[in-house]
Amino acid sequence: MSKPDVPFPQSPVVPNMVEGDHQIQFSCHQGISCWNACCANIDISLTPYDIVRLKKHLGISSTEFLREYTVPYEMEKDGLAGVKLRPVVNGTACRFMKPEGCGVYADRPTACRYYPVALLSMRRQDEFVDRQSYAIVKEDHCKGHEVARNISIDDYRQEQGIPEYDELARGWRQLVLKKKSSGPSIGAPSLKSRQLFFMACYDIDTFHSFVESEAFAKLFAMSDAERTLVLADDAELLQFSFRFLKQVLFGEQSIAMNEDAAKERLKNWQVRQVEIEQEAAEKRARLDEEMAREGFNEEDSGLGVCDDAGGSCSRD
Repeated sequence: MSKPDVPFPQSPVVPNMVEGDHQIQFSCHQGISCWNACCANIDISLTPYDIVRLKKHLGISSTEFLREYTVPYEMEKDGLAGVKLRPVVNGTACRFMKPEGCGVYADRPTACRYYPVALLSMRRQDEFVDRQSYAIVKEDHCKGHEVARNISIDDYRQEQGIPEYDELARGWRQLVLKKKSSGPSIGAPSLKSRQLFFMACYDIDTFHSFVESEAFAKLFAMSDAERTLVLADDAELLQFSFRFLKQVLFGEQSIAMNEDAAKERLKNWQVRQVEIEQEAAEKRARLDEEMAREGFNEEDSGLGVCDDAGGSCSRD
């Protein structure tokens, strides 16, 4: 089993992994001496479902929410993007923090609901699905651990409304884990693939327009009933977006394609491959001509093999 992905990499997470029946001692409530301390210095990653809930709470589109309230970041170098809450200007505090507490409490992000528990997404080398385990976050400023209130992690998750959030973000976590598990075998995603992932996962309103488009209808064979169901609810559309990305990025077919459109795409791909080969051949021919004009050939390339000490070289 590979190492877990810890959602709070900057926090001092106790390394021991625990299960849902593990008992914790914790309470966060108005009046405790550390009230709002964690909200004053945020590093909060958002799941796609977090964005759906928050943009609805604020009454704005996902496009507006992403522009005004978030910053993107790379979950791994040259890889898929994540999204974090943008703090106040020239500060570290959450923009939703109020003296009385969270201004979006009913729709607060998954990371806020979990605290002081960290969800660890585990996966075996031959699997792409996540296996949930947990760890405990203990920070010096937090006095909630000193309150004599015992509760299991499972009960705490229920109390904080986490199961719904976890279930509706499961497809996204599986996509991220699948990409990380695949590693170099599928190469770095192209710019177009990264943009598509960002739109389908985070900008749900733009993805809604995409699924409604004539171009989408020509390519994918969805019934009117299925399309209506998917487009009627953001949570349903989000689950569809994860299926769509698995198909586009990893070839896991779950959405039927129109046969004619699929054939046309294959034909265009084949034509492009021929063009690429021709371009490569033409480039090689031009290089050979330039080398010939300079009186230079491969046998005189000067390439040789040197020993480790660098004292002598010999031709291949």
